[in-house]
Amino acid sequence: MVNGYRPTSLQEALEIKNRVDAVPYAGGTDLMVENRKDVSYLFLNGLEELKQIREEADHISIGPCVTFTQALESDFIHPLMKEAVSRIAAPAIRNTGTFGGNIGNGSAKADSVLILYVCDAKLRLASTEGERIVDIDNFYKGRKKLGLKPEELIVEILVPKKGLDNYYYKKVGGRNALAISRVAFAGLISIKDGRIESLAAVFGAVSDTVLRFKDLEAMITGKTIEEARAVKEKFLAAYEERMILTRGRVSAEYRKTVCMNLLKDFLEEKGI
Repeated sequence: MVNGYRPTSLQEALEIKNRVDAVPYAGGTDLMVENRKDVSYLFLNGLEELKQIREEADHISIGPCVTFTQALESDFIHPLMKEAVSRIAAPAIRNTGTFGGNIGNGSAKADSVLILYVCDAKLRLASTEGERIVDIDNFYKGRKKLGLKPEELIVEILVPKKGLDNYYYKKVGGRNALAISRVAFAGLISIKDGRIESLAAVFGAVSDTVLRFKDLEAMITGKTIEEARAVKEKFLAAYEERMILTRGRVSAEYRKTVCMNLLKDFLEEKGI
């Protein structure tokens, strides 16, 4: 077995991925911990075309090999995403760890993925047969399960530019620094002329995948602030019933209590 492949272009990388079951490798901060001997790696960290952050008309394009430090230093990355990735591990990990790796690891604890969910981000996937764009919430199928074909690579992350400014973000860990999330929550709300145009509430690190219930969000969307307050208890009760959480480093009951407290705090902070 060949231990690794180092393509010099994206096209070459796709051709290798088409014929070899090689694991994509950019920063390797998760892969190095696994220390697997039975796989071949596809080293993507030399491909400049995958390491770019660009501003487009309606979205920000983030390459899968963009590091978290690079994002923190970019004027194009929204403060919500910066707040989340600034809490990823230590500077040495942020200097090396990448968005593509955080997504491709398939973990509900991934700090950047929580923000991609709440932003309605999309992923551009490519193979030698062509490209397709998928919604981030359709890409995750469960713990370590992704909507990615064996021959495909994540080649671009598309984050909308609008509707992100009125946000709420909390990460709950066992300590103040270097913490893996026990519970993470992100909320977005857009209010115009006293009416809620959109609302998103996303929970991370509490189930096999990131949790977002768009049908429950619709209970608030379109209402005035006063109307939203009137259905608030019904809204919270619906979340209480829907959230079936897993046990991790702490109990499922603890996680659920924290999730509900964060959701309530988000609503209260936004005037509901």
